[in-house]
Amino acid sequence: QVQLVESGGGLVQPGGSLRLSCAASGFIFSMLRMSWYRQAPGQERELVALVTSTGSTNYADSVKGRFTISRDNAANMIYLQMNSLKPEDSAVYYCKAQTIDYWGQGTQVTVSS
Repeated sequence: QVQLVESGGGLVQPGGSLRLSCAASGFIFSMLRMSWYRQAPGQERELVALVTSTGSTNYADSVKGRFTISRDNAANMIYLQMNSLKPEDSAVYYCKAQTIDYWGQGTQVTVSS
């Protein structure tokens, strides 16, 4: 069955960095666009970044120049390198596979001094 397991979150000071990972299984990973979403308390889930099956990327304006999404098709993994973190980046981060209606448990990112 489909599984998406996010990891790498934590508490970091403003200006710091984190690298999130997502392990995927149960579907043909290399053929699907993969995305990172986030949801802060009381807010709707929002798209942060996506990477297509061919490696093209796109980012929300709020994270452009600070976050980098990547994928490793051999390992069925996607990553989100987050630099210059701000308090407003605090949220639960989720990975998502295109066309698959499944959400993992997410990983909490908290940016605070």
